[in-house]
Amino acid sequence: MKKALIIGANGQDGSYLSDLLLEKDYEVHGIIRRSSCSTLARVRHIVDNCKFNDRFFIHFGDLSDSLSLIKVIEEVRPDEIYNLAAQSQVYVSFDIPEYTGDVSGLGVTRLLEAINISQIKTKYFQACSSEIFGNPAETPQNENTRLNPVNPYGVSKLYAYLMTSVYRSTYGMFNCSGILYSHESPRRAENFVTRKITKSIAKILTKKQDFLYLGNIESKRDWGFAKDYVEAMWLMLQQDKPDDYIIASGQTYSVKDFLAEAFSLVNLDWQKYVKLDQRLLRPKGDVSLFVGDASKARKVLNWKPKTSFKEIVRLMLEADLKSEGVSL
Repeated sequence: MKKALIIGANGQDGSYLSDLLLEKDYEVHGIIRRSSCSTLARVRHIVDNCKFNDRFFIHFGDLSDSLSLIKVIEEVRPDEIYNLAAQSQVYVSFDIPEYTGDVSGLGVTRLLEAINISQIKTKYFQACSSEIFGNPAETPQNENTRLNPVNPYGVSKLYAYLMTSVYRSTYGMFNCSGILYSHESPRRAENFVTRKITKSIAKILTKKQDFLYLGNIESKRDWGFAKDYVEAMWLMLQQDKPDDYIIASGQTYSVKDFLAEAFSLVNLDWQKYVKLDQRLLRPKGDVSLFVGDASKARKVLNWKPKTSFKEIVRLMLEADLKSEGVSL
């Protein structure tokens, strides 16, 4: 039985990856940060399922604490390690740039060094971001596109990307980076715009909210489905040789497109409920368009996204409506 260690197992991607690996009969160990409130909501269905009691384990650790990483790695000795943890909000990274760099950037060095010190034979996946391209030099972006991040989050992810490559070339480690474009799901955190939209619609329908306040609705993104993207992560570590891959849908939609699709599902005119809030605009480090070329992943990994933009919107809206006692 293979063992996998997931840093950030209780996040959106970590929870879907845990589901996938358990289905493939892995023993799954997750590292999560200790918090004053419950952080197991996304993996509660696993924790409470007696079927997985002997194959799913939670450890407390932190990318800012080298010793905790070394302890868990030496205890578990995993066959595969997936680092999905980060401070992942672009606008927040301007408010806490030092913390963002420490966790999302230096934290990766701590983790790679912990693996190196333990001298275990393992395969490592690093979650990177399209934000490493900054204002893209070309569209669509591929693995050879110039790297030029324009915000602290993108800089931290570029550092993680480069260090993953350095440890691969220097120590012969099986390290892969996935350059992940925006990917959504019903498990997306509520402070991301897609989830903010679907959750607000549910509250508008139940009279708990009157309006939805947003910033730049013209911003465009390459949106995929998180459950599809974690499959690509797993596929990277099943190859004979380590490499880096863009994981993207190859299609782009604006926030306005997401609004129109989501509101249309409940027969509402989004323009009657959405208001512009200048405070939510991102004058610094905002990028208007990302779209990825995932042809390398299609060819080498035989991977392609399975879930369409419209399906993603529907799945997210259905989940938030259900939580408010409403159905489509």
